[in-house]
Amino acid sequence: MECRIDCGACCIAPSISSPIPGMPQGKPANVRCVQLADNFMCKIFTSPLRPKVCASLQASREMCFTHRDDAMTYLINLEADTSP
Repeated sequence: MECRIDCGACCIAPSISSPIPGMPQGKPANVRCVQLADNFMCKIFTSPLRPKVCASLQASREMCFTHRDDAMTYLINLEADTSP
């Protein structure tokens, strides 16, 4: 499955503890990544600078659903369920 235009939920909802270009300390949950473009696509998607944790998160119907709001809800709940 490919990422949907106008979504970007996976670049907002989860926390990222590893450095991201422009965010050397990573990013907290529910904060927009600086690498998320205005069209909600990752600016460094194919770059080797993209964090491994980001590359390991693969789009799936279970996670992405058919609407951005559903994906955000899923990922926010996943973040809450897996955070210490």
